[in-house]
Amino acid sequence: MSRRNCWICKMCRDESKRLPSNITLEEVLQWGQSFEKLMATKYGPVVYAAYLKMEHSDENIKFWMACETYKKIASRRSRISRAKKLYKIYIQPQSPREINIDSSTRENITRNIQEPTQTCFEEAQRIVYVHMERDSYPRFVKSEMYQKLLKTIQPNNS
Repeated sequence: MSRRNCWICKMCRDESKRLPSNITLEEVLQWGQSFEKLMATKYGPVVYAAYLKMEHSDENIKFWMACETYKKIASRRSRISRAKKLYKIYIQPQSPREINIDSSTRENITRNIQEPTQTCFEEAQRIVYVHMERDSYPRFVKSEMYQKLLKTIQPNNS
């Protein structure tokens, strides 16, 4: 998501910019209620990813989203290919976007990467979810970005 093209970034830089009309005040308010509600909405994960990118810590949400896509892959061949790609980007030590997971989870994935199942990244995804929920989500709710979103959307829906 390029900063130049991101509607969220444009909105945060210029308060006169409008949000997409299908984002509701109700949805944005739900994001502040719980991390689970944020992740369950259509635009929540996108806005949260933009926030994490501005914090230079978006590897967790990118991994989480990639796992959601990975779990839907039916073809064994495609699953093997995608699993190896996810491993190289997020799991392998010193990888470009290495996520923070414990060594036993990392070793488990490393052992199973040759014949990956649809659930082979499940534990790592759970760990990353907990990291986001406990660490960056509370900062997101207090962030200038989220507060601007609330301020910008309220006049649109009153």
